[in-house]
Amino acid sequence: MVLIGLLTMQDRIFAITDIETTGGGINGNCITEICIALVRNGEVIDKYSSLVNPRAFIPPYITALTGIDNTMVEDAPTFEEIAAEIDAFTQETIFVAHNVSFDYEVLRNEFKNVGIQFSRRRLCTVRLARKLIPNLLSYSLGRLCDTLSIPHFNKHRAEGDVDATVILFSRLFSLDDDFKVFRSFLNQQNKQATLPPHLPSEQIEQLPQEPGIYFFKNQKQKVIYVGKAKNIKKRVLSHFYDKNSKEYHLGQETYFIDFEETGNELIALLTESENIRSLYPKYNRAQKRPTNCYQIIRYTNRLGIIQLALGKTRSYTGSGDTFYSRTEAVEALENLCREFNLCPRFCGLQQQVDVCSHYQIKSCEGICEGKESVEKYNLKVEAALNYLFSGRPTYVIHGAGRTKDEVAFVMVVAGIYKGYGFFDRSESFSCLSDYEPYLKLGKSGYHTDLILRQHLRKNGEKNLVYYENQKLDFHEIQFQETLFF
Repeated sequence: MVLIGLLTMQDRIFAITDIETTGGGINGNCITEICIALVRNGEVIDKYSSLVNPRAFIPPYITALTGIDNTMVEDAPTFEEIAAEIDAFTQETIFVAHNVSFDYEVLRNEFKNVGIQFSRRRLCTVRLARKLIPNLLSYSLGRLCDTLSIPHFNKHRAEGDVDATVILFSRLFSLDDDFKVFRSFLNQQNKQATLPPHLPSEQIEQLPQEPGIYFFKNQKQKVIYVGKAKNIKKRVLSHFYDKNSKEYHLGQETYFIDFEETGNELIALLTESENIRSLYPKYNRAQKRPTNCYQIIRYTNRLGIIQLALGKTRSYTGSGDTFYSRTEAVEALENLCREFNLCPRFCGLQQQVDVCSHYQIKSCEGICEGKESVEKYNLKVEAALNYLFSGRPTYVIHGAGRTKDEVAFVMVVAGIYKGYGFFDRSESFSCLSDYEPYLKLGKSGYHTDLILRQHLRKNGEKNLVYYENQKLDFHEIQFQETLFF
């Protein structure tokens, strides 16, 4: 047996392959036709071609594209019947296809289904063409054939596409002086073949290995996916190494990648959430929100008494009196009753009673029985509402910035998320307003509140400063990496 790694590039055999399928993503695809041409030093030395019975229905739109219908494959062999032959035919070859990730993964799944492990080194003619013939408007097989005057007959049939790809491959082969590009793509440590066909490798190389968010964009620069990561480059690459259908389709539509460094994971989570909410990217899951929020509302009854009650709302703005479950809202009302000696009946905690008799709250001073003046009671209600809005903590969470000389911060005022920012470690602040020139405003809501609650639950008060009239010398703070969010 000749080891493929010891062969010269001219001696290597390339299995140039095209398959037609039933459609439905990588995992749901079944092969309906396959063609493989073995090429050595630019010459076709053998060819294999066959229709395949997919044992699955071929949709009309696939038939319209390929011309292959259910009747044509009825008497064709199943993949199980030809798997061993294909495996032997491609032994010690390099697997080549136009957009190789699709053909290779579909074929490998078919082999897996019949109990055969299929593994070949591979090359993608899309990525080779992008490298060796740069700056073309399109790298689809049809457009490349038109641009390079390559004859392309029987389009969207396996043999027709393979014949065109063979000529394209030979042209690319001749353009690569000393085969530097081919060798770099074949390097075992190089995962070029797994990258999306339309994405320049330079964009991957420019990605930082730092915390932040990243954006996958389609050909029209529209954001189709937003993600967050502790290591942007590593996380982006993981999408392309994942073989499920969603990640494959995401890769096929990705032409550009943008990113934003955040310094730490908390800000990455907050900015990811805000971008998903504002951009509605195609491949992100829609953020689930509670069916209803609850707010503490006030009104004055016919006796002039200010009553409190719970009201449903679809507002997710995160105002001071917004709660994301009825239980949380009732608990807040009960706390107000206890702290300010309010009446459960006039706070909506008891109904259809003349005199309150709450099982837990016994602090009512008698407004429901006429023992307390309306004026006095209303003053207590006003005090309770003021507390509701102003009693929530104001604090800043400090963390790692984007550089070692920078500090990141997240600001929460009266329990409401206000945004985040960065400033130089040498800065000294004496009041909360000193942060404002550096603050990038954010929008508070259910998901930002959830992210902050989870962060505080996990990290407690590490790197958290409640706002007080104290001078904060950030250049003296010695952050520990384990404390960063």
